[in-house]
Amino acid sequence: MALVLGPLMWWAGLLLRYLALHSGAFTAEQLAEFAGQPFAVSSQLAASLANPALVTAGYAGFAAGALLLWPAFVTLARVVAARAPVLARWGGTLVVLGLFGRLYFAGVDQTAFHLAAAQGLDRANEFVAAHYAGISYGPWRVGVTASACQYPGMLLLAIGAFRSGTFGLGRCLVLLWAGTLWGGVLKAVHLADLFEYGALCLVLVPLGVRVLRDRVAELRAGPCPGGDVRSLRFSSW
Repeated sequence: MALVLGPLMWWAGLLLRYLALHSGAFTAEQLAEFAGQPFAVSSQLAASLANPALVTAGYAGFAAGALLLWPAFVTLARVVAARAPVLARWGGTLVVLGLFGRLYFAGVDQTAFHLAAAQGLDRANEFVAAHYAGISYGPWRVGVTASACQYPGMLLLAIGAFRSGTFGLGRCLVLLWAGTLWGGVLKAVHLADLFEYGALCLVLVPLGVRVLRDRVAELRAGPCPGGDVRSLRFSSW
């Protein structure tokens, strides 16, 4: 179920976060001003005051998607491990650590939104901008280090998925693309992010359906089909 619901929930969270800023609450001039700033802090805090329900739903859906995606990627790693165990174990572990790092960012996001509601947009902007590195990296940089694990983790998992014959080159490239999604505090969502995770849904949801229908031999309790690696063409999906 996590393979089906996780990517859909994360995509829905991204969509709501995008709509919170682009649903008509701000003029074109304001959006251009937000886009010209080096960080998205002011745009996200302004959106939280203009569309609090939409922002809350978007950020909550995004955090829930991270929680659902960790068992999803663990399941994918189990499938890959039948023929590429080392890549699956390291890749799956690092991806899960990256997802857990996002929960730290979610806590900081929520605190910043409450600060803006209580102290006003200007004071919240000043505080977050002045302390952005400290609050976004976390104590001893644990949060940002865990988040960065997604990049090597998705690379290893994608290589393992291709070498094991679990996915073709097309789906493995989508995995790599999904692994480039930003991490951090108060990040803006762009249209490219929606396409990125819409594509990830096309990779993980069909696998989840196959798992629910018990069509994945690698997850059955019987003899493991490991051993020979399935050969795939570079043009395969």
